[in-house]
Amino acid sequence: MFALRGIAVSLSVFVIVYGVLSFALSLGWRMVWQHSQGHPVRRVADLLFAMRMFPLVTAAVITAIFTVPSFLLLEPRAIDEPLGAIPLALGIFGAGLGFFGVANAALALRRVSRTVARWTAAAQPVDSGVPVPVLRISPGVSAMKTRSANLPATAFPPMTAAGIVRPRVLLSSVAESMLTANELQTALKHEVAHVRRRDNLKKLLLRFVAFPGMASLEAAWLEATEMAADEAAVSSAGEALDLATALIKLSRLVRAESASGQAVADLTAALVHSNVSVMNARVERLIAWSDRRVASCREFSAWYGLAAALATVALFGVTYTQLLVRVHTATEWLVR
Repeated sequence: MFALRGIAVSLSVFVIVYGVLSFALSLGWRMVWQHSQGHPVRRVADLLFAMRMFPLVTAAVITAIFTVPSFLLLEPRAIDEPLGAIPLALGIFGAGLGFFGVANAALALRRVSRTVARWTAAAQPVDSGVPVPVLRISPGVSAMKTRSANLPATAFPPMTAAGIVRPRVLLSSVAESMLTANELQTALKHEVAHVRRRDNLKKLLLRFVAFPGMASLEAAWLEATEMAADEAAVSSAGEALDLATALIKLSRLVRAESASGQAVADLTAALVHSNVSVMNARVERLIAWSDRRVASCREFSAWYGLAAALATVALFGVTYTQLLVRVHTATEWLVR
């Protein structure tokens, strides 16, 4: 009974903290996002992702560092205290929430793995000069493989970065024929930027922390991360125009796929999307590219983060015992 009560109390605290923080985030993230608009877009993307993961990380840290130790150290083992309805219900809900997150992420990973496997069944390597393997996909061959396996049709994007452990860039032969050499190179650099930023892994984590009311925050992060990849792919006004031209050319293919009702695989970083407003914003940003862009902004040293972390650890080290007592008092009230 002691172990069961400890698990229920820990999951209850996790659910309460996670739910409160998620609700507060759904209400206040836009204010933080608006105040960050003057900063480099890659920092904005990192900030939005950090905010999205903040409820889960904070709830997990509070549960692991405070709730579990306070229960193990201060809860009498000899007392056969009955488990109340509230911690039992919250514990079951917390366990269900974790199971749903794992299942949602696993299903998304399985779905994209099967789709990419069909796409790459007859892929050919391309000598591209970028530090990530590039495979050329023939849409006709991919569709033929899909029909022969009696699987639902899935549109192949003109260019996309797929994979988490072994990332690679998948390039449609149609897209390759539409782009000039310079346009193709800048487009490939965009996909390499997604790989370096591990955006597919971040998308998988978003599936794990799926929560009602977070769709707009995740959409804002997707837009920011695309712009961040655009920014990382160009180093001159000419390259920016090349990438803008590639986006305009390939967006016609995506609009055709969207009109046919086909869906692009999840957990991949496609170069172009069917969201017209996002595409227009990216093209306008590239056309207005300037050598005095955000690269001139002052970078924050990692020493600032290290100093803040050490100060936080020192503060908790001094007050840790008192905090455990207060946390145990709060969990006792919860149990009763």
